[in-house]
Amino acid sequence: MIKVLIVDDSAVVRKVLSEELTRYPDIQIVGTAVDPYMARDKIVKLRPDVITLDLEMPRMDGLSFLAKLMKFYPLPVVVLSSLTPKNSQNALKALDLGAVEVLCKPGSAYGTSGIAAELARAIRGAANANVKRVSQAEVTAVPASAISLQTTHKIIAIGASTGGTKAIEVVLRGLPSTAPGTVIVQHMPEHFTSAFASRLNEVVPMEVREARDGDHVLPGLALIAPGNKHMLLERSGGTYLVRIKDGPRVHYQRPSVDVLFLSVAKAAEKNAVAALLTGMGADGAKGLVALKESGAFTVAQDEESCVVFGMPKEAIKLGGAEKVAPLEQIAQVLINSLRERG
Repeated sequence: MIKVLIVDDSAVVRKVLSEELTRYPDIQIVGTAVDPYMARDKIVKLRPDVITLDLEMPRMDGLSFLAKLMKFYPLPVVVLSSLTPKNSQNALKALDLGAVEVLCKPGSAYGTSGIAAELARAIRGAANANVKRVSQAEVTAVPASAISLQTTHKIIAIGASTGGTKAIEVVLRGLPSTAPGTVIVQHMPEHFTSAFASRLNEVVPMEVREARDGDHVLPGLALIAPGNKHMLLERSGGTYLVRIKDGPRVHYQRPSVDVLFLSVAKAAEKNAVAALLTGMGADGAKGLVALKESGAFTVAQDEESCVVFGMPKEAIKLGGAEKVAPLEQIAQVLINSLRERG
């Protein structure tokens, strides 16, 4: 049984989430709090396994509370945020501070039942998360020697979920500005992916932006799949481009890592290298197998460095990972593979 404390200043949200989440037999709502000060007292008294946290609250905002919580009493936190540009930026700050997951508040993008299902999955993932990894993950550049590669026909594919925002940043920091065109799926709500891409663009050597339908995948460019859309790779003559599409969720996700990886296996085959990073569930596992079978080089993040060792674990079990490596080494592993393959 996962014990959950709901922290939100809206009585309606507290009531709706409590009613919806109690429908899940493995989740127990042990309490609710209207602001961080009440939450602090209830955390000590009730000892929840997971906290859901609103970012806009009276007396103390959610980010300030999260920073204090992670410093003095680290717990898995799932942030609920309304869809505004400011809140998108604050959601990313929350992930930097140690939140495990960010979801849209009820009424933002989902119906009540929709957010309840998403939140239940996020709570399960958070309960299994390595909170120390979330809050203390070091985002540092991996020393990468200058490389001279024929990168035009090469593709790097990356997939991640829980804990992936920092993991992707670590990998991209370790790739040179001339790295092959890179396609990325990070499980994240609609609109938040644009803010995520913008932030990455400020701190990594490559150009990073949210993908648009028909974008060409070029050396020095990393494209992030937009939230609530699938992204596929296609070959067009001597170049690659991405297609952004609707479609059913795969492994409960849209965008799905499997959808991307399967398309990369078909379009790029041995010209691709791929990394499957931290995340709950199995999305990307079958896709990594398909990539390996197509001749692509594949690497999975190891258990010790994962926030949640779910997706990489499933890929490793299926034999899809040619190599298993700590997060801090994955960029160099990808570079070495590109160098060896010419």
